[in-house]
Order: sequence, then C-alpha cells, then structure tokens
Amino acid sequence: MRRPWSILMLVLTFCVAGGIVAWVICKSGKPAAVQPRIGYQDADSPLLMPMSGEIDHRFQFPSAWQTAVIPRALRFDPPMGSEHGGFAYNAQKYWEMNEKRGGHHTGDDLNGIGGMDTDLGDPVYATANGLVLYTGEPSPGWGKLVVVAHKTSDGKTLHSMYAHLNRIDVAPGALIPRGGKLGTVGTANGYYPAHLHFEMRASDQVDIGGGYLSVSLNHLDPSVTVASLRNTTPDDLSPSPLAAALSNVEAPWTSLEIHGSEKFSVLPGE
Repeated sequence: MRRPWSILMLVLTFCVAGGIVAWVICKSGKPAAVQPRIGYQDADSPLLMPMSGEIDHRFQFPSAWQTAVIPRALRFDPPMGSEHGGFAYNAQKYWEMNEKRGGHHTGDDLNGIGGMDTDLGDPVYATANGLVLYTGEPSPGWGKLVVVAHKTSDGKTLHSMYAHLNRIDVAPGALIPRGGKLGTVGTANGYYPAHLHFEMRASDQVDIGGGYLSVSLNHLDPSVTVASLRNTTPDDLSPSPLAAALSNVEAPWTSLEIHGSEKFSVLPGE
C-alpha cells in the first residue's frame, strides 16, 4: 500500500506536467501582439478599427471636451448658393430611389443653377454653428468630405456632412460659424459632375457609411431639417453671432483658450 505522501507527490507531478504542456500549447498558438491605436481619449482603438497609420476620426465618439465645445446652433441656413439656397437646385433629393446605385439616396445633391460643372469651385458653407469632427477622403466615391457637429437649442446633437468637395478649408477641431466657408464644390476626383452631396444626421459619432441605403438609419431629410431649424423669417439675412464674435481675429487660424483648458482652433466667418 502506497503512503499518503507518495500519492500526493504523484498528483503534484501530474499537475505540474499538465501545466507545462498547456503553457507550451498556448504559447505556440498565440497570435503576434498588435499595438493598439490611440484615439481621442488615449484609449485602445474601437473594435475593427485599423491599427496602423494616422488616426482616422471616423467611427470615434467625440470626447467629453469636444462635446462641451460644440456651439449652440440657433439657426440653420442652406450650405450652398445664398442664405436662402438661391442660385442652387436639388438635383437628387433625399431618399429618392436610384435603381442604378441599388438604394435610396441618403442626402441632397445640390447643384449650381448652371448645371454640370459650372459650380466647380463654388464655396460650400457650414449650415450652422458647429465643430468640425472629420475631414478627409474616406473612399474614392466620396472624395473629399467634411463632418460638422451642431447642438440644437434643445440640446440635441446633429451632424451635417459635405461630400465630393474639390478643396477642404477646415481641419478637425475647428470651430466654424454658420456661413463660414469649409470648402468648395467638387467632383469626387472626377467621379461625378460637380455638385455638393449634403446630409443631415441625428448622431453622436462620425459614421460616414454609404450614399445609398435600403434603411434610413440616423439620416434626416436635409431640406426639411434645415427649414425646420431655420428659426427666422424668410427675409432675414443676418450673419451668425459667432461669426461676428470672430470677425476681429487677425489670422485665418487662431488658437483660443477657454478657462485655462485645452486650446482649439477657430475659423472666422467670411
């Protein structure tokens, strides 16, 4: 009959051996370590985000600081032509079905009244006071694109999106007034005749998505949304108070400091 201590030693030996074998198996099958990408709040990148290269501001939630500095948008104006949307027309309205593209249109396609490329290089304006969240070229079909966050009078966050631009004149983190120039009308590098693809969304993160969808998700009708939030008489052409407050800024890009906190860039209205 074996002594109790010999049985204990045998059990311990099997446990140690099993642990070594398990460690070797796990070590050999473990994938190579990937360095996490740093986001707005120095956190690991969200699931499925690219893990190399420059920071991509798409699909990231604004930080608490960014949310706090989004200005109130007490009035909305059309982003192209005049403040009344004159000298421009809607060539493809929101949610029109496009069989060729395989879905409903997610925004308004705004054109100069001359049609085709006559509006190439025309200015594109921020529809309301806002904070620039994204600038870049997310895909060849989108071309150059800008996303601006706005806070309505009741505290809701809306995003406006301006796509197919020929030039971008703002950068992420810029505070821009209603009527401030953010870029120019383009062709998405020759993909389309010149026009502005303009979207409005009820959103709190940058989620660019596609230009044609089968479900509306967080998309809003741009023309209806701007009209409902205009909050002024049809003949009122007054500039944004934010633009007036920034009119004395000497350089196009200036850093302002709020209560000793982080600095952010502002773009004076034109």
